[in-house]
Amino acid sequence: MRRRSLLIAVPAGLVTLAACGDGESDSNRAGESASPSAPDASAAPSPKIVDGPLPAITAGVKFGEKPTVEKGSGDPSKDLAVKTVIAGGGRTIAENDFVVAHYLGQVWSTAKVFDNSYDRKSPLAIQLAQGSIIDGWRYALAGKKTGSRVEMAVPPTWGYGTQGNEQAGIKGTDTLVFVVDVQDAFNAKSSAEGTEVAQDDTGLPKVGTNTDGKAPAIEVPDAAAPKKLVSSYVLEGDGPEVGAEDSVLVQYKGVLWDGGKEFDSTYSRKQLTSFSLQQVVKGWAQGLTGKKVGSRVLIVIPPELGYGDNPPQGSDIKKDSTLVFSVDILAKL
Repeated sequence: MRRRSLLIAVPAGLVTLAACGDGESDSNRAGESASPSAPDASAAPSPKIVDGPLPAITAGVKFGEKPTVEKGSGDPSKDLAVKTVIAGGGRTIAENDFVVAHYLGQVWSTAKVFDNSYDRKSPLAIQLAQGSIIDGWRYALAGKKTGSRVEMAVPPTWGYGTQGNEQAGIKGTDTLVFVVDVQDAFNAKSSAEGTEVAQDDTGLPKVGTNTDGKAPAIEVPDAAAPKKLVSSYVLEGDGPEVGAEDSVLVQYKGVLWDGGKEFDSTYSRKQLTSFSLQQVVKGWAQGLTGKKVGSRVLIVIPPELGYGDNPPQGSDIKKDSTLVFSVDILAKL
C-alpha cells in the first residue's frame, strides 16, 4: 500500500469509482492509507506571516532536489515564518487550489525529519482547503507561484495543535519546518490541453474538445453499446505515460450509455480528484494505463469491467449499465 503524506487530513480518492464486491468496505480501504486528521482549523485565527527565523538549507539547494536543513537556532517565531527560497514563474496559487509538490518536514528543535516525498519519488497532490491540510501550508503557499521553493516554520497553532501527532513523533509544543517545491497547481477550472485527435465515427460517443475548464459535452450515439472496453484520445498530451500502479489527478465526467444521463462529475462538484489506478474499477485502470499526462481520454466501460452485479447504492448505475467517461489526466503522482 502506497504510504500517504502525514499532511493529509482527509484521504483523497474517488469513492464512486471504488471497485465493489471485494468484501472490503470503502471505509476500511480508506483507513489503511489515511493519515491523522488536521486539527479543526475553524478555531485557529489567521496567522501573522513573518520572514523568519528559518534554518539554513545546506544541501539539495536546487528546485526538486531533496534538501538538507539545519536544526533551528534559538526559539522559533510564534508567528508563521515563510520565505520564498527560489521564485518560480508559473501560475499564482490560490486558496482551494490543488497543488502538486515535493516536500520535506522536520522538527525545529531536533532537525528530526518526520516525513518527505523525495524518497518516495512521488509528489503530494492535495487541495489547499480548510480541513484537508494543516493550516500552515494553506496560508504559506497562497499567493506563491508554481516553480517556487518555499520554506516555512509552522508553530503548533497552524500545525497539529496541542495534541501533536504521535504517529509522526511530533509533540504538541513542536514547531515544524518544511521545504516545499511546488511543481504545479490546478483548480476546478483546469483542463487537459493536448492536441486534438480525430474521433471515431463508427458508433462511439463524441466528446467535446473545449479547454476552458467547463465540462465537455458527451454525445452518446443511438446504437448498441460496445461489448469491449474503449479507450481513445480526444486530446493527446505530451506528458509521461501513466503506469498501471500510478496515481493520477483528474477532471472527469461520467454518463450512462443508455440515455446519456450524467451520474458523476468533478465539474459538478467543482473539485478535482486523485486516486490510484489500483483502487478503481477495472475499466478505469485499463483505460488510463499507457495514456499520457495532459490528455483527455474517452473511456467506454462494459458492465463486467465496471460494477458487475454490485452497482453503487442510490446511483443511476444499474448492474447492466455501460458507462461513458471523459477523463482529463492533469498529473501523474
